[in-house]
Amino acid sequence: MAAVTKDMTIFEVIQKDGDVVPVFFGFGMHCLGCPISRGETIEQAAAAHGVAVEDMLAELNDYFDGK
Repeated sequence: MAAVTKDMTIFEVIQKDGDVVPVFFGFGMHCLGCPISRGETIEQAAAAHGVAVEDMLAELNDYFDGK
């Protein structure tokens, strides 16, 4: 599966596999159904939540690598 990148939207990542949602929850992102998540990139979401984008990408890609 292709790697998750900082330029992908939250929506794109969830579309790949809806079971990835707990990874986002672990970073305090509980509003994944809000309209902003459809257009907000991983990088933008990380910045808005005070999370290092590299940490988030590592966990998201670890999740998908385990599939």
